[in-house]
Amino acid sequence: MPEPSPLRRTLLTALALALGAAVSLGLARFSYALLLPPMREALGWNYFTAGAMNTVNAAGYLLGALAMPWLLPRAGAVRALLGGSLAAAALLAGHGLVQGDAALYLLRLATGAASAAVFVAGGLMAARLSLRPQAPGSGITPGLVLGLYYGGTGAGIVACALGLPPLIQAHGPATATATATATATATATATASASAGGAWPQGWLALGALALAATAAMAARRHDMADLDASAPAGGGHAAATASWRPFGFGLAAYFMFGLGYIGYMTFIITLLREQQLGTGMLVLFYALLGAGVMASPWLWAGLLQRHRDGRPLACLSALLALATLAPVASSHALLALASGVLFGAVFLSVVASTTALVRHNLPPAAWPAGISAFTIVFAAGQIVGPSLVGRLADGPGGLRAGLAVSAAVLALGALLATRQAALPAH
Repeated sequence: MPEPSPLRRTLLTALALALGAAVSLGLARFSYALLLPPMREALGWNYFTAGAMNTVNAAGYLLGALAMPWLLPRAGAVRALLGGSLAAAALLAGHGLVQGDAALYLLRLATGAASAAVFVAGGLMAARLSLRPQAPGSGITPGLVLGLYYGGTGAGIVACALGLPPLIQAHGPATATATATATATATATATASASAGGAWPQGWLALGALALAATAAMAARRHDMADLDASAPAGGGHAAATASWRPFGFGLAAYFMFGLGYIGYMTFIITLLREQQLGTGMLVLFYALLGAGVMASPWLWAGLLQRHRDGRPLACLSALLALATLAPVASSHALLALASGVLFGAVFLSVVASTTALVRHNLPPAAWPAGISAFTIVFAAGQIVGPSLVGRLADGPGGLRAGLAVSAAVLALGALLATRQAALPAH
């Protein structure tokens, strides 16, 4: 069989790396929204417990991301990508084999750490691949390579949307009686345990199988990834140690609000739509459209991110997210829900890109790692707090509508803060 052309090799490698984003975010994090409703019914969770599961997942992701500067020089990016993806596959399947809260908390924590290894290593290699010279007229641009990588998250979301709700429905709804009276606690627990074996565990096992298949596909391109697996440039540590976060104060505060606000929607939106009586077909369509929006987002906002050196892109995108979050709270109309999903998907990953652009526009290259690290830390802190906060509010009299309304308000506040972020003097 003849060797593929350099153009074909670049595309195949970019698509293989995109599978890493699909595993780390699409399968390991955002699939939880689809499995949460049957898990709550089967295991008798309140909203706070449901949100706390995603809180520990986000905490695991932060721990994994913080460990990557130590891991990458020792294991290399390819091993971190494939090892993390294989671990994520095993951990996702493990969710379907246990029912205790403590075991599920540990699995969510470990899955977050594994997914961080996949996403950071994959993103590093995608960035290096995007800088590889291409033949004139090939159509392979840095934006296309990075867009394919981040678009992998959307592909993972679409796969979950098309596979999980029909699978859960085929095994019958989890009909736990955990909401029975206090005098029937023992009976409720036994019924919940029995029903838990019927629906949601199969979903986690399917996710593990999908992640394993994606890992195998990535491993098939490992030789093409080998030349992307170089050590980080010298001097990055010094830049990280000496860079100041202060000039980005309003941007950092806005990004914290984004992390706090967006994750409530991505954790609880399917649960809210089920409460609003949307059928399985509509839920599949909603989440598939959200994933398609994620895949389209790198191209929708590239011009906005390139034109502005200040916080206007972050402000604009945060305001759109607030609108998308508020829409299903204000009305239970199915078309409005679909519009909310499309808009949210088309925007939320571009908020991440907007902070990277802010750093690249305003700092010298040697300081980029420090700037991006600062934004990553504040985002992770908000993402850790957000699910539990929304869950606690949802357990109150206002229910999920109140929790997501607060998420929308937090995102709107982030938009206002971002308008105060000025461009730094040209370096």
